[in-house]
Amino acid sequence: MPELEFFNVRKSYGSPTGDRLLALDDFSLKVEAGRFVTVVGPSGCGKTTLLRMAAGLIASDSGEIRLDGDRLSGPSPKMSMVFQSIGLMPWKTIGDNVALGLQLQAHRWKLTAEENRRIEATLALVGLKGFERYYPYQLSGGMQQRVGLARALVRQPEILLMDEPFGALDAQTRTVLQDELLTLWARVKGTVLFITHDLDEAIYLSDLVVIMGRRPGRIKEVLEVKLPHPRYGYDARAEAEFSRLRAIAWQSIKEEL
Repeated sequence: MPELEFFNVRKSYGSPTGDRLLALDDFSLKVEAGRFVTVVGPSGCGKTTLLRMAAGLIASDSGEIRLDGDRLSGPSPKMSMVFQSIGLMPWKTIGDNVALGLQLQAHRWKLTAEENRRIEATLALVGLKGFERYYPYQLSGGMQQRVGLARALVRQPEILLMDEPFGALDAQTRTVLQDELLTLWARVKGTVLFITHDLDEAIYLSDLVVIMGRRPGRIKEVLEVKLPHPRYGYDARAEAEFSRLRAIAWQSIKEEL
């Protein structure tokens, strides 16, 4: 299982007037294999930029990102990303939307029988068995988010990158999907790098919470969450340690606002 490492990463963006906006500066982080790591911080501090660089979608200006010791120079088949905007194709069925993940990975439209079985198994894994022939508009927001997760998982990634996947959902659906994500993580034994604005979500899901300062994004503080797993098996949010970590995280974020 690979590790993901950031070494002194710097990223800026240019404007039409020639100005430069520094999004990330001197960012270093090691995401150990098999761990669930969440990044939180003020809006605009570079969290999504960080995740897109990890996915190989954009390049850093300096520094480097390594996957299992090798420098990352583009998208890797070892990683899948779940975007903040699900991006389902409305004209495709749920099954075909999930199949797209495999088709893009294999660079071919026709899938093998084994790949089709994998699609069925992945839909069952996220609770969508029987919805293969439905269309996105026929599903709730929470179910659509499960489709986006299935599209990423069907590629059998070793590292899952998630950019605020539950941010647009209502509180009840969000809580249910958090528990489902932890269940899936326990089954697939993968590594997760998760972006969120929600401190409760960060602490509930993670082994490690990385707090970023205001732009340009740098690591301000790292909190280790030692609450036992599985956290959906008891009321983890009512634990004194949960409250303690949340107070520390909120104070750190508040200083940046």
